[in-house]
Amino acid sequence: MDKQQTIHGQRVVAGLFGLIVLWIGLLLLGGLSWLTAFTKPKLPDETAKVIQTDSTTNDMNFFKQEVDAAVDALLLQQVILYPTDTVWGLGCDAEVPRAVEQLYKLKGRPEGKPSIVLVADLEMLQRYAAKVPVELEQLLATQERPTTYILPAGPAVAKNLVGPDGTVGFRVVQEEFCHKVVRRLGHGLVSTSANKSGEPTPAIFSEIDPAIVRGADYVVSWRQNDETRTAPSRVVRLGEGGELQVVRE
Repeated sequence: MDKQQTIHGQRVVAGLFGLIVLWIGLLLLGGLSWLTAFTKPKLPDETAKVIQTDSTTNDMNFFKQEVDAAVDALLLQQVILYPTDTVWGLGCDAEVPRAVEQLYKLKGRPEGKPSIVLVADLEMLQRYAAKVPVELEQLLATQERPTTYILPAGPAVAKNLVGPDGTVGFRVVQEEFCHKVVRRLGHGLVSTSANKSGEPTPAIFSEIDPAIVRGADYVVSWRQNDETRTAPSRVVRLGEGGELQVVRE
């Protein structure tokens, strides 16, 4: 009996020893895991990266949709309300007299008072202007702010856009949205401030008269929340001797 008790006691001790060893092992393993988690460099949040990528993609899709919608409206000879490279403006196809007439009616502006025509590049400008100074290419390459050049209008410009002296203001637009629209349209884009004639010019969307917003055939959503204010463009006129004269700095 004493021998059996001794064997039993040995087994109990061995079992307890095994449990103690297991317990110590678990403690060590837990501590190692905690230490690894504490010292392991934190990797970028993959979920955040996905969300950021989706947001960028959505912005790009939204931008493209707005460009496409604006061009579709212009091809239908409609008047659009859109952000230009300076202020919010009303626009239409610069080759369509009927569209220009509708724009002037909405603005309450008499025909014959010239507006600006936005073009995509020098080649398009040469299509619309009857005379382009030879130095203009160099000026366009070095200018640091939007600049409107008052030049003699060619036959492609709608007649009711041309001033009494036969000129129109042209601007090679570099702002991304306008440039994409003009490039896609393939025609010059009329640009006149989005206000009733004689009223203050709206620099941001929230300043536009609701009557102007309601009267436009298509209102561009791009940059409606942009509160950035941009100075008006420089204005340069082609003088009688062929020289360029600054009208507004």
